[in-house]
Amino acid sequence: MTPGRIRTLLCLPVPFLFLLLLLPGCGNNLGSVNAISHPYTDPVLQARNIEVIFSDSGMIQGKLYSVLLNRYEGNDPCLEFPKGFRIEMYDSAMRVETTIRALYGKRFENRRIMEARGHVVVRNELKNEQLDTEHLIWDEGKRKIYSDVAVKITTPDKVLYGKGLESNETFTRYKIIGVTGQMTVKKDTL
Repeated sequence: MTPGRIRTLLCLPVPFLFLLLLLPGCGNNLGSVNAISHPYTDPVLQARNIEVIFSDSGMIQGKLYSVLLNRYEGNDPCLEFPKGFRIEMYDSAMRVETTIRALYGKRFENRRIMEARGHVVVRNELKNEQLDTEHLIWDEGKRKIYSDVAVKITTPDKVLYGKGLESNETFTRYKIIGVTGQMTVKKDTL
């Protein structure tokens, strides 16, 4: 810088000099703008052929199996099972009480909610009852499962259909919403 130019800069008002110093830092770098406005979209973790154990006070309550797991971070971190999953839930004697499987799953970590889509099957292995649906939500905090789409319940003596379902997480007590179907009723119970 020449001495004449330095004198010219020194003659400028202080606020204007301050503004000149800040200008090089300003700009619309598209990468920076996108990084702020769009959350991270690629998984931060990917695992294959996984087995996850759920326990409480040292007691195993369930296991989750999946061919592929993707973990995403951000405002609503989640685990995604794009190639499906299978869950086994155990009773206090470590017998498989309930199984849940689907073609796709997603578990929202902060909300402790798991969503299953695509040929969702829930089986109560002890009662030999099965739920078939296309969409199911498992609320781990409330220990409930529910669906707001068509459901089919198959038991040893009946098949029931409904427009939705609410159940405990082990599928031992459930309520079918908008129930239809046929069942056997003993003559003396009418």
